[in-house]
Amino acid sequence: MRDHAIRRVVIENAYIVPVVGEEIPSGHVVIEDDRITAVGPGSAGAAGEAGAVPEGAERIDATGCLATPGLVNTHHHLYQWASQGVTPDGTLFEWLVASYPLWARMDAEVVSGAATAGLAWLARSGCTTTTDHHYIFPKGRGDLFDAEIEAARRVGVRFHPCRGSMDRGQSQGGLPPDGVVERVDEILQATEDAIRKYHDPSFGSMLRIAVAPCSPFSVSGELMVRSAELARAHGVRLHTHIAETADEDEHCREQFGVLPVEYLDRLGWLGPDVWLAHCVHLTDKDVYRFAETGTGTAHCPSSNGRLGAGIARISDLLRAGAPVGLGADGAASSEMTPLAGEIRMAMLMQRARYGPRALTARQALELATLGGARCLGREAEIGSLEAGKLADIALWRLGGYHAAIDDPVVAFAYGQTPPLARLLVGGRTVVEGGELRTVSDAAAAEAGARAHRRLLSADLRR
Repeated sequence: MRDHAIRRVVIENAYIVPVVGEEIPSGHVVIEDDRITAVGPGSAGAAGEAGAVPEGAERIDATGCLATPGLVNTHHHLYQWASQGVTPDGTLFEWLVASYPLWARMDAEVVSGAATAGLAWLARSGCTTTTDHHYIFPKGRGDLFDAEIEAARRVGVRFHPCRGSMDRGQSQGGLPPDGVVERVDEILQATEDAIRKYHDPSFGSMLRIAVAPCSPFSVSGELMVRSAELARAHGVRLHTHIAETADEDEHCREQFGVLPVEYLDRLGWLGPDVWLAHCVHLTDKDVYRFAETGTGTAHCPSSNGRLGAGIARISDLLRAGAPVGLGADGAASSEMTPLAGEIRMAMLMQRARYGPRALTARQALELATLGGARCLGREAEIGSLEAGKLADIALWRLGGYHAAIDDPVVAFAYGQTPPLARLLVGGRTVVEGGELRTVSDAAAAEAGARAHRRLLSADLRR
């Protein structure tokens, strides 16, 4: 539920990177309630002027700070906070085979603790909007989907949970064991119930649902087609994993006679209401089709590196005009990865593959902000600092060691991420001075550790 208490905030003396439009070396942002009402150079105007300071406003002196839009995380698995460190040297398929039995033990208490820690960690790294892809629902273990939604409400970030699913176990040629998959009709009913109960399409929404069958190696063609029909009937977005590894290419050739993206295309799964995780192994035709159809990509560079999956063709996708955002991915394949750090990782990986001009610091920042907003269909609301948009803003402190670099965006993107001075979601402070203000940092960290212990404990084994 949205907080309708009116907030009045003025940020002053910041180096503002609005992402859209010119950067402002020393400027102000005026906020009323959850919206930005003015962005401009110098101090905010006097009473009666455009961009005036609202009466009773909180004034934030952002001297020495870089102001950016809040970061948008386009792919995650929050429950995986509880299973970090599994198969640290395995391929994706090896890692999944080792992880499925662990994930089959989870209950709502595990998900609550893991989601609380994972969401707190994201907020501490500048994230104001995040997705989550939850696709394992052990029977009789409580309401796992509700548990993560409640955690997001407590932490205070915008949340796009994706009701994931798997219906194709090993007996049907899939990768997961039969014990962790669901029946198609059960999946579709549970997904529709989640949309009806939680989805809020309004401007400024804190909670939107997406439909997200897991992957070609764990989901039937029937479920993919019917999921797309369900999502489009309700006007919600579609998400899945695709083209992550060479093993997946081989699986799709053997099972379907085509490569992964062509398989999705045949099922009607490319379009402006779709964003896809990873997309490491794309052909030239795939890149063209993504751009032609407006299909988005959630780029997860640290996870792709951790699993040895490869380097996605992000520079090619951007040149073609396809939407691209960044994703931290689940903590079990991207241990302790801060979302802000993925800006640097994306930039360096593209340069390692294509050369030093492949991705600039400003392009990488745009991936993490407006690019992610485009993937989620929210570019009119978030992703840039403009009057009329939501007041989701990150302030990064660039003093100290970072002051040795003249260009603030280079200082932000090239090295260690600078300290987060303030994080606002809809004008509400979620992080201040590097510490959470909505939930206790210590409590969130302990919730994650407790979820890990509970997941591995004997009392959750079948």
